Amino acid sequence: MKFMTTWKALPGARKEAVERFLAGQGVPPEGVTVLERWHNTDCSGGYTLTESSNPQALFESAARWADLLEFHSHLVVEDAEAGPVLVKMAKK
Repeated sequence: MKFMTTWKALPGARKEAVERFLAGQGVPPEGVTVLERWHNTDCSGGYTLTESSNPQALFESAARWADLLEFHSHLVVEDAEAGPVLVKMAKK
């Protein structure tokens, strides 16, 4: 399963979040693969596309950063997966 997560620094936490990330703590736990990560141009946060079959591992990843970042995660479906479902729904 793929998840799109948005994240932003909590008030006053940006400097510590940057330091933690640059120290290599942005690596996800076992069971979560980062497919891509994007950063907002104003350094306020960004987006991460991950893949995992283990929601608990995603929770662990967010919990590691919850003191510095606010997260919102969404299970996402690619066009190739959504297309057949949409065709099926259109036939009803």
